[in-house]
Amino acid sequence: MLRDSIKAAQISAMKAGEKQRLATVRLILAKIKDRDIELRTADTQPDDDELIIDVLQKMVKQRRESIQLFEQGGRPEKAAEEKAELEVIETFLPAQLSEEETKAAIEAIKTETGAAGMKDMGKVMAELKARHGTVLDMSKASGWVKAALS
Repeated sequence: MLRDSIKAAQISAMKAGEKQRLATVRLILAKIKDRDIELRTADTQPDDDELIIDVLQKMVKQRRESIQLFEQGGRPEKAAEEKAELEVIETFLPAQLSEEETKAAIEAIKTETGAAGMKDMGKVMAELKARHGTVLDMSKASGWVKAALS
């Protein structure tokens, strides 16, 4: 399970004295704990690995946005910190689909659902997320779906 591998990474970072990695892993565990608390009152509980992957993907998105803003703002040292965190977070995510694989999946879903134009984008995106949400950057996929439907 992903949760176990993150906890194991925390222990190994402590033993190795890797302060930056340890801080990032602790941050990941805190975010997961926050999400667990949020879901205590939820009617349905998602699969544990799906929940963790969702948390990690959100963290990756936040880091990428921060890196871009820090670089635009002339703060390369802060951008470097965010990049270091991003690298640690990405080690726990499953391998992402390539651009070609994603476009092939979009075409397959487009054919199956009979999507013809932009009005069907929501349907295609929902199906794409249901099938490949854990191994796909949905923000990039959104642009490719838009291109495929226009």
